[in-house]
Amino acid sequence: MRLWGSAALVVVMLVAGCGDRDEALAPAPVKVDAGFKRENQLWREQRLTELLMVDGWTSLVGLHWLELKAHYIGSGSTSGIRLAVGPPRMGMVSREGGALWFTPEPGVSLQVEGRPLKERIRFYSDAEAEPTVIHFDDGKGALSLIQRGSRHALRVKHADAPARMRFTHLDYWPLGPDWRITARFVPHAADKTLPIVDITGTTTAQANAGVVEFEREGRTWRLEALGEPGRPLQIIFADRSSGRGSYAAGRYIDLEVPDANSQVVVDFNRAYNPPCAFTPFATCPLPPPENRMDLLVEAGEKAYVTPSDEVTE
Repeated sequence: MRLWGSAALVVVMLVAGCGDRDEALAPAPVKVDAGFKRENQLWREQRLTELLMVDGWTSLVGLHWLELKAHYIGSGSTSGIRLAVGPPRMGMVSREGGALWFTPEPGVSLQVEGRPLKERIRFYSDAEAEPTVIHFDDGKGALSLIQRGSRHALRVKHADAPARMRFTHLDYWPLGPDWRITARFVPHAADKTLPIVDITGTTTAQANAGVVEFEREGRTWRLEALGEPGRPLQIIFADRSSGRGSYAAGRYIDLEVPDANSQVVVDFNRAYNPPCAFTPFATCPLPPPENRMDLLVEAGEKAYVTPSDEVTE
């Protein structure tokens, strides 16, 4: 018994010693400036507010591609395109030449720009200057038209969408001031475009103002920036955390206009998930090959956990 007790004492001492050594080797907590922390908290609050707006991305309830010359739409079983919400028979979407039109069903309550919709109107898509939005269900629902390549689809939103009503929360990596990087901006030719594939497989040529360059882990990294010269830009990127902590299909970062010294701040703390992380009814652009980095970016927004993914005890 004395031998066992002595051995146990040695083990306890060794374990205690290891604990002291681990504490000594543990990295010191990163100090975050109060102003930096406050600014990022405000950004996160604004991000959440926009995501949960009544017409935000979590309000999507349908995406319906227009394959025929004309479609009757509504939530009823006799509709050619059956919506998840709204009147049983809402109206008809038709194509005439290169234009799309919407004809409301008689007696149905619809509004466009706050005015009752009683007769046929031109249905403008998101590729045009002033897209048409048709409201229903006392303004809780919205029907619009999107164009992806040569195809058109109906996009349906509703304030009572399950993704919005059952939203859980956004999760982030701890703030890292070293992930707020001042990068070099190298402009491209004014008319440069970059082919971007979206989650539906459609490729679109998007304006590609330039590339941002920065150093990390002893290497120079280059990311293509989308947008028009002289305007705010966006980066769509993937990294080694994609599918291993962050959203598998990549994340986005918004950039300000580069300054007079061709510098721009790339803050990975503000990397955020595309709409497809929250709903199956979005058509998110995917990172181009040029923006797939062999770099672990444990900063910004983590992968969203939907209610069905949460483990209940």
